[in-house]
Amino acid sequence: MAALKEEVAPLLEIVANPGRVSELKAERCFNAAYLQQQLNISAQHIEVLYRYAKFVYECGDYSTAGVLLAHYRSLTLDVDKSFSALWGKLACEILTNNWDAVLEDVNALKELIDSRGSTPAAMQLQQRCWLMHWALFLMGNHNNGRSIVGDLFLNDKYLQAIQTNAPHLLRYLAVALISNPRRRDKMRDIVKVISIERQNFSDPITLLLEDLHVDGHHDVGANFELAQQRLKGCAIVLHHDFFLSNSEELFLRASRLVLFESYCRIHERIDLSSLADKLGMEQIAAEKWIVKMVSDAQLNAKIDSQSGHVILGVQPPDVYQQVIEKTKGLTFRSNVLAHNIDKMAQAMKPTAAGS
Repeated sequence: MAALKEEVAPLLEIVANPGRVSELKAERCFNAAYLQQQLNISAQHIEVLYRYAKFVYECGDYSTAGVLLAHYRSLTLDVDKSFSALWGKLACEILTNNWDAVLEDVNALKELIDSRGSTPAAMQLQQRCWLMHWALFLMGNHNNGRSIVGDLFLNDKYLQAIQTNAPHLLRYLAVALISNPRRRDKMRDIVKVISIERQNFSDPITLLLEDLHVDGHHDVGANFELAQQRLKGCAIVLHHDFFLSNSEELFLRASRLVLFESYCRIHERIDLSSLADKLGMEQIAAEKWIVKMVSDAQLNAKIDSQSGHVILGVQPPDVYQQVIEKTKGLTFRSNVLAHNIDKMAQAMKPTAAGS
């Protein structure tokens, strides 16, 4: 360390002064050319900074290493080492729990991986897999971690990487989708992938999604008996998974909601005790939960306490569905009108020719 520190001392004197660095950046002078011309900082000093930052990282001073690697990336002209330094910086931000910076680095790495056209396809695949694994640290630590992971994994190139090289990541994608109502529209597509990859990887969480959508290809209802059993297995998996241990309560609550909504779509009258059993809950707790779900989801339903049933009315189509149906009607009428006009025009042709 002493040798490296002595070798990089002229540059360390500059980067150790945040005010000086800010001033140089404001003047757009924090670059290799200016430092070499004005401050006698050579390319060798910049390369030693990279080695020194790595040494500091290996000594466990992740905060300092992250700052040094960020400075190195601003100064170096070596694009490959700059790319490598960004991976090191990402590691430093994770180890210092700087989750907003982790997200910035993940996004920067994603952009670089996708734009580095000279990278062999096999290495690009490996890098995407690395990035997805590192991004797992965001799941339970960043406020939007599950959404961030879900969006990354749903990207076509990254989903292909999962299928090719890392099918075990389907567990985390499944949790991200179920926990995020905004992304549940993608669930059926992911179930198809889960079904294809079942021989390579499956666990209670991925199997739960299959149970809720049967075969992933046809809307033929859901296997609620199996789904009920899966919930218990899911709880065990979540409890023991490092990246998902703090997602257990949210995932189970969201899974029960999906199960409840699916069940309501194919039944007009539901026995409360039976549904409580299917949800894996005590009946009193399940009744309170169902009342809340009916209210929150604004279902056309009422609870008959005497008979112990939830009675579901015919669900009116939502506003989007109404617009779609009306648009279909307009299109049909427009086609009929156009057809009639065409017939009239065809009928008038002989007359026009005769005149």
